[in-house]
Amino acid sequence: MINRVDDPKEKTAIAREILEALTDWFEVVESREKYIADSAGQIFLAARENDAYTGFLCLKETGRDTVELAVMGVLKAYHRKGTGRALFDRARAIAKEAGYSFMQVKTVKMGMYEDYDGTNRFYLSCGFKEFEVIPELWGEENPCQIYVMSLV
Repeated sequence: MINRVDDPKEKTAIAREILEALTDWFEVVESREKYIADSAGQIFLAARENDAYTGFLCLKETGRDTVELAVMGVLKAYHRKGTGRALFDRARAIAKEAGYSFMQVKTVKMGMYEDYDGTNRFYLSCGFKEFEVIPELWGEENPCQIYVMSLV
């Protein structure tokens, strides 16, 4: 079940629980802590099964017409079981209802790390299109791939 969460303390607690279980993707403590702190003020969706959170997704406005999928985490046991897709589909519907025209997401460029290649394939399967790679944003060892999609 996917629910929208509005309480800032609940948002950060869920984000912490999930991200601390996903250190293969969120290993840099400072970055992980920023995602957790920022989640308090963002549109926040949480996946829940059997009274336990299994994943979450945050959206943030990056322009008048654009929203970013700022962070998403799904516990490994729930990968490839529809949790991420359910979170994304709900987020896309919310973004469209809010009047946004575009959604973007940033990740590490395909071909750099196997774990991130799965992430890239997920975003592409959701309908995102390659927009730009910015190597200097996160450093040459982690070139930033930006994907975009139209919501109209």
